[in-house]
Amino acid sequence: MSNVIFQKTGGNMEDYLTSFRSLLDRLEFPYQRGDSVGIKLHWGEIGNTSFLPPHYAREIANRLQEHGVKPFVFDTTVLYSGGRRTGKDSLKTAEEHGFTQDFLGCPVVIGDGLDGHDVVDVEAGFRHFETAQVTSLVDKADGFFIFSHFKGHLAAGFGGAIKNISMGFASRAQKQRMHSDAHPVLNRKKCTKCGICVDSCPTGAATFADDEYPEYDLEKCIGCAQCIALCPAYALKVFWNTDATIFQEKLVETAAAVWNRIGSKTLLINALVKITAECDCMPGDNPGIAADLGFIGGYHPVTVDREAIKLVGADTFNQAHPNIPWQRQFDYAGEIGFTEPILK
Repeated sequence: MSNVIFQKTGGNMEDYLTSFRSLLDRLEFPYQRGDSVGIKLHWGEIGNTSFLPPHYAREIANRLQEHGVKPFVFDTTVLYSGGRRTGKDSLKTAEEHGFTQDFLGCPVVIGDGLDGHDVVDVEAGFRHFETAQVTSLVDKADGFFIFSHFKGHLAAGFGGAIKNISMGFASRAQKQRMHSDAHPVLNRKKCTKCGICVDSCPTGAATFADDEYPEYDLEKCIGCAQCIALCPAYALKVFWNTDATIFQEKLVETAAAVWNRIGSKTLLINALVKITAECDCMPGDNPGIAADLGFIGGYHPVTVDREAIKLVGADTFNQAHPNIPWQRQFDYAGEIGFTEPILK
């Protein structure tokens, strides 16, 4: 068993799926017959066009079933407004994007429950979090398969397996704890007063002031950064109340806390296709920043993410998101022991 397995791809969609199946063939499955295994993925925000189609999830589900495993697909609810804020809306979005039981051959569920309350506290014991609040599936499922679309992200620099486990398993409260150090700052010279930030704010923190420029109530702001991501004039930037590295550390701590619970029974694949500047939470145009490369399989999130960065190139993410200290994710993972042993 090697630490990472790379499967190159190219051509049309069927060629991509052939490569994906080849990678699945090369992975060592840690599951037992009869196990319930959750396939963690992102089915895209409503209006997003860069999310990966459900065909890959179906291939994973089929392969798990061939091993006598009972798969299900899941994601958790989010902080911001849109098509995934509530469990009901998120399932509707999943259906509209093709992630249905009929197509996948397995159930589609909301990890933190339809009301967002199906969560548990897991031990963390790190600098920022003594505990992390995450989906109760960490206790209910027998194993996991983490399928991540590797791409850019406005706050994390890049999003892959670490973020898929961290934000992807986290309760809404835990998501807010991770985002709590960020808030928007407006450049009035760029602002067109379009009102998108006001309309999209899930807490009413953004309002129009008397001079018709938007203002942001930092007491109400939860740091979700949706207004920053959606601003068509790029008039908003993230301002960090503390060092920008704190978000990276919180992201890693939450992922590490989850991994300590699920790591021995989990496989991962990073898809290095449709590599975009932003995550699949963004509606509308999401430009590509790198060519399609293939798929990376492995047994530890830090390892598969590090290999993905090497293949895509660090400069790709530095240019897409300058001044985001994404490298801190890897350094901090080493500091807290969130690493995979080197296999010989």
